Amino acid sequence: MTTPNLDDIRLFATVAEAGGFRTAAVRRSVSASSLSDAVRRLEGDLGVRLLNRTTRSVTPTEAGQRLLDRLRPALAEIVDALDGLAVTDGQPSGTLRLNVPSIVARYILPPIVARFLTAHPGIRLEIVAEDTFLDVLAHGFDAGIRYEESIARDMIAVPIGPKRQRFAVAGSPAYLAARGAPKHPRDLADHARIGHRFANGHIAVWDFERAGKRFRIAPEGPLISTGHEIELAAAIAGLGLVASFAEVIQPEIDNGTLVPVLTDWLEDFPGPSIYYHSRRHMPAPLRAFIDFVKAGG
Repeated sequence: MTTPNLDDIRLFATVAEAGGFRTAAVRRSVSASSLSDAVRRLEGDLGVRLLNRTTRSVTPTEAGQRLLDRLRPALAEIVDALDGLAVTDGQPSGTLRLNVPSIVARYILPPIVARFLTAHPGIRLEIVAEDTFLDVLAHGFDAGIRYEESIARDMIAVPIGPKRQRFAVAGSPAYLAARGAPKHPRDLADHARIGHRFANGHIAVWDFERAGKRFRIAPEGPLISTGHEIELAAAIAGLGLVASFAEVIQPEIDNGTLVPVLTDWLEDFPGPSIYYHSRRHMPAPLRAFIDFVKAGG
């Protein structure tokens, strides 16, 4: 067995975590062909196939998965060691990798990211927006952003963005004129309710609470989607009521294409937090970002 190249090992882990060469190429800003060459070279050095490749997916073989499980903590330590030294002319430098929900990536992070990168030109920020709950460290990320109900207890959480947020439920003026506006969550039984499906397959339940009384209503209507834009378009077209973060719906309320309902039954909730593992040697880019967020970003 030939001693493998460390870069080939790192790139194999990237491809395996991304589930494909194209996605990994985007994350690493390299060509898919160079990643394929690296994995093929590593397989040749080790004398074993590491990835099963089809036209639809790339998955680790049994041997590849065993190697990946052993590699994750080692690669994380290497990245931490290098990033911990990544200070140039007194300024932090290096790469910061974040895993965030799509709603945060679209409505909360953009102004924060712009200010942060302007203040820290030596840092490269990689953001992956997805709505799955995963072990961010095991998947090669430095930190994640989530809401409090999905943050593991052994992680440190720092609020980022708005301290409080709200959900909103709305329908088009034509729909409400034809069906009437619900006055109580129980009235939703007589309405079409457009649903949102998370990446894990679960469909979001609509929660209502007032004066200690709580109602949970499952959506039931002509559409269930993983995309907020499609759900909004359906509601604007009069196909039913839509429920989502207020940030998603508010622009349509402001321009009159949607009308809010049941506003007195929708309480606010804590905003998102950036969470990370308690490590003695925090990578310099992550420390810079945490300090930036704590200072008000």
